[in-house]
Amino acid sequence: MVFARRVVVGGTGPFLLPVATGLADAGATVVGVYEANDPVRYARHVGAVLGAASKLTEAGRYGWRMLRRRVPYRRRMAVVAAHGDDQLAGVTVAAISPLGSVVPGSERHVGCDGLAVGFGFTPQVEVAVALGCETFMDRDGSLVVRIGPDQATSVPGVYAAGEVTGVGGARLALVEGHLAGDAVARSLGRAGPLRAGERSRLLRIRRRLRRFAAALHAVHPVPAFWPDLCDDQTLVCRCEEVSAGAVRQAVRELSAGDARGTKLLTRAGMGWCQGRICGYATACLTAREAARPVSSVDVQGHASRTLMQPITLADLAGDD
Repeated sequence: MVFARRVVVGGTGPFLLPVATGLADAGATVVGVYEANDPVRYARHVGAVLGAASKLTEAGRYGWRMLRRRVPYRRRMAVVAAHGDDQLAGVTVAAISPLGSVVPGSERHVGCDGLAVGFGFTPQVEVAVALGCETFMDRDGSLVVRIGPDQATSVPGVYAAGEVTGVGGARLALVEGHLAGDAVARSLGRAGPLRAGERSRLLRIRRRLRRFAAALHAVHPVPAFWPDLCDDQTLVCRCEEVSAGAVRQAVRELSAGDARGTKLLTRAGMGWCQGRICGYATACLTAREAARPVSSVDVQGHASRTLMQPITLADLAGDD
């Protein structure tokens, strides 16, 4: 059972492939996959790609499944508008220039009753921020936790692994988790679970996977034009029904200096999700209206409220 019969998949990044094949396998007709960037640019990062050969195999499997399902794949094209009253009736797609802007006159209508759009992932760093861990803006514009060689954060006794240290896929997260667990054991005076040779091997794998993640971010950046496609009626915060126009007004007329100021003036990010869905978009729109780049202060303003309850590893493992 799928949410629609004819689905368009748009955005950027390799995650579009499993989404499209999953929808097709579930019975939907995927009328097109529209990749805003050009995967041919991986040719500029041959070393990083060859260092993560399993990713090539995985992409090949998805590509074959799409070919069998006759799913069209379009490079340098993006969904720029969605149409419909009570339900989706179609979308407008357009060509994207190498500079990341919409090519005038390239727009065309595609009929569909379902749309899946994805432009990467947003790490959830609320716990790390609440603990006082140092953060920085990663290559893809995400706020991530700064770590040392052993996965240690700037706060003594706090270690981080996975997407909070930078989006790089499940394999990288698992490798970092093994290294962090070993470092924690050694910091407590215990023998780490990793032998010296195994630890060295994991460090090499981590370097290779991080190089591939950097290539991934370089090839699939979020196009810079997206804020310009949001008219004033575009809904940014669904929970509080805050529009793009309200965000812009907060900057222009109410002197909101950053995303936190926008949040207080418009209630964007104050609903059920607490900014987990709309926070980054609000930060980008605020910075765009203020004619400056997005800063870590903007993004961190939506990652500073969280509820935490300590839990033991035994509880997580389900041990009695």
